[in-house]
Amino acid sequence: MKKKKPLPTIWEVPDELWERIEPLILEFDPPKNTGRPRVNPRNVLDALIFRMRTGCQWNRIPRVYGDDATIHRTFQHWVEIGLFPKIWAVLVEECEELGLVDWEWQAADGTLGKARLGGDEIGPNPTDRGKNGSKKSILTDSQGGPLAIVVAGANVHDAKLLDQTIEAIVVERPKVTETKPQHLCLDKGYHNPSGEAAIAKHHYTGHVRRIGEEPLGKGKKSLLLDGGWWKGR
Repeated sequence: MKKKKPLPTIWEVPDELWERIEPLILEFDPPKNTGRPRVNPRNVLDALIFRMRTGCQWNRIPRVYGDDATIHRTFQHWVEIGLFPKIWAVLVEECEELGLVDWEWQAADGTLGKARLGGDEIGPNPTDRGKNGSKKSILTDSQGGPLAIVVAGANVHDAKLLDQTIEAIVVERPKVTETKPQHLCLDKGYHNPSGEAAIAKHHYTGHVRRIGEEPLGKGKKSLLLDGGWWKGR
C-alpha cells in the first residue's frame, strides 16, 4: 500500500483556515466600540500555535506576534468564553460534510503529562514518582482526527474517563444503527467494568485487548480488525 504524503506542519494559521475561524472570533469576541484598538486576533492565534508547538514560555514568544502579556490575557479570555471548542466543532462539522470523519471506527486512550504550574485537574502521577501531573483522555476517528478530549488528574484511571470523554464529543454523534455500527478500539486498560459499561451505554461495538492476552509480535504496532486499524499495546 502506497503511503500517503503527510500534511505540512502548521506553524501559523493558513488563509483558508483563518477564513473559517475569523467569523467565530467576531461573533463571540467582537471588538469594543470604545477604548484602545484590540490586538490582531490572527497574530494572537499564530502566537498560541507557536507556543504550543515549541513549548516555550510566554515571555519567549517572538515579538513579531505581539506583547506576551496581551497574548496570554487574550488566550485566557478565549478559554473563558469557550472559543476553542466552538472552532473545533466547526472544523469537525465541515469535515463530516465532506465525508472525512470515519464514525464507523473510533479509538480512545489516555496520555500522561507534567503539571509543573498546578491547575484544577491534577493528581499524583504514578509513573513520575507521585509528582503532580494531568491526564488527557482522547477520542479519535480511525484516521486520528480528534473528536473529544477530557483533562483529569494523572491518578484517574483511563476507564473511568471513557464515559465522560464520549459525552464530550464536540459535535452531535451520529445514531448507531444495525446498518451503521460504530466500533470502539481500546487497550487493556479498559478491560474492566467501567470500560465495559461505557461501551454498552453509548452503543458501541467494543474491541478491547484483554488483560493477559499475548502481546503483539516484535515490531508490530497495530492489528487489522474487520476493516479498521487498531494500535495495540
